[in-house]
Amino acid sequence: MERDFKIWRGDVKGGKFSIYSIKLEQGMVVLDALHRIQVEHTPELGVRWNCKAGKCGSCSMEINGRPKLACMTRMNEFPSGQVIVVQPLKTFPLIKDLVTDVSWNYQQNKKIIPFNPGEKTANKDRIMHQQDVESIQEFRKCIECYLCQDVCHVLRDQNQQDKFVGPRFTIRLASLEMHPLDKEDRIPLIKEEFGLGMCNITRCCTDVCPEHIQITDNGIIPMKERV
Repeated sequence: MERDFKIWRGDVKGGKFSIYSIKLEQGMVVLDALHRIQVEHTPELGVRWNCKAGKCGSCSMEINGRPKLACMTRMNEFPSGQVIVVQPLKTFPLIKDLVTDVSWNYQQNKKIIPFNPGEKTANKDRIMHQQDVESIQEFRKCIECYLCQDVCHVLRDQNQQDKFVGPRFTIRLASLEMHPLDKEDRIPLIKEEFGLGMCNITRCCTDVCPEHIQITDNGIIPMKERV
């Protein structure tokens, strides 16, 4: 079965959509289709990927207007005959074709005060209750695909990257603040420098998370209550 793909081609200087037609095989995902387009039509097509198992977060892009992982988006999800529109994440600077510069996220991560359990009491084990473990374990499932960052209205539409760290790092802050052994007080930074108050709780970040982390309900809202 033939299927048409409308793919963004270009760089910071400009670009346009180009249409490619390929034959699909049973069980293919969008990333498979992009690889076939590279082989059959345009080997210089820029695509970032690594594990092809939905665990590295590298192949983040927008497919038919929705931020998704290309390796986890099956072709049979789309109606027969529908043109598949593939474009780079809109929130981050374009490098080439479907590849964007997400280094801003790593800069935000460096600003966060790391986990600090304090000095250990001699001959005494640190103890955590199971409910405390479970409350923060969910946030550790993040694969840093940055789909939540891409869809966040504060970052995407309001261009407030200098005032808000985004949902991905809000849940990292939540995992630290909710940890019963952590001794740091990050609340003033969360309120001022990290801009938690700018989040208007639309749950768009939760909707696109491939790991189904309840970013808003279990991370952002409890952090707002603490602040």
